Amino acid sequence: MADNSKISFRFAARNDIPLILKFIHDLAHYEKLEHEVTADAVTLEEWLFERNTAEVIFALDEAQNEVGFALFYYNFSTFLGKGGIYLEDLFVIPEYRSHGYGKFLLCTLAKIATERKCGRLDLSCLDWNTPAINFYKKMGCTVLDDWTQYRFSGAALAKLAAQA
Repeated sequence: MADNSKISFRFAARNDIPLILKFIHDLAHYEKLEHEVTADAVTLEEWLFERNTAEVIFALDEAQNEVGFALFYYNFSTFLGKGGIYLEDLFVIPEYRSHGYGKFLLCTLAKIATERKCGRLDLSCLDWNTPAINFYKKMGCTVLDDWTQYRFSGAALAKLAAQA
């Protein structure tokens, strides 16, 4: 177990785009979804740092090496009448897992959410990812069994947009 007092975090900057891409590819490899990654440096530059649509934080070990990341953005709850944070991705390098880095990232996001007066922290998890599911449950996350995610993308998105 890592000493949590020696774990820190920092927000990503433009010059971190190659590192963010590496974490994205490492996560995709873990999730067996490499074939779905189309993100590149230009896209990340535009969406993360020009449009500011999402943010990235890195977990740092005692030597200040980036050993994990979380990518998140604002969502909005009409019922609460305020914003929340949606955790899109959380990934810790395999050799650093079970040492408190994932918990640190999740707790840091919760702190950011409360400091920004957000109403909640939402996330999704692949149904086969038992270690992540158990981790989130252990941390107190509520499973929303009565909700099903849907997605329009690619040709379906274009077809729908053409009807406007």
